[in-house]
Amino acid sequence: MTRICDRSRRLRKPAAILFVLGGTLLFAACAATPPVPDVALSSAKQAIAVADQERVADASSPPLSEARDKYSAAQSAVIDKRMAEADRLAQESRVDAELSTAQSQASKNQAVNAEMIKSTQTLSDEMQRNSGATQ
Repeated sequence: MTRICDRSRRLRKPAAILFVLGGTLLFAACAATPPVPDVALSSAKQAIAVADQERVADASSPPLSEARDKYSAAQSAVIDKRMAEADRLAQESRVDAELSTAQSQASKNQAVNAEMIKSTQTLSDEMQRNSGATQ
């Protein structure tokens, strides 16, 4: 019976050491601050710059304003070491800036399309008038 007790004690000691090491590693992993979301922040900044370069018709358009606000909030979150929130805000900022750019381009494309329709109609009317005059 003594042999069984000795073996179980020998097995408990390495298991306890492994348990303590595992717990320490887990605690260290949870306590570590996530890295700064540099990629998300730079993507948001670039998307805002593109929206500005596109000369968005209304510079105070809601999506572009929201993009700027969320970018500022993301930078504040980085300073406060809230990296997950900073990453989320930076991604939302990028999406809002891209939406603003897309809306501006769509508006410009609609204006071009309307002008082309008007020109086509004018040409069609002119052709009908000229074909009627020759007969």
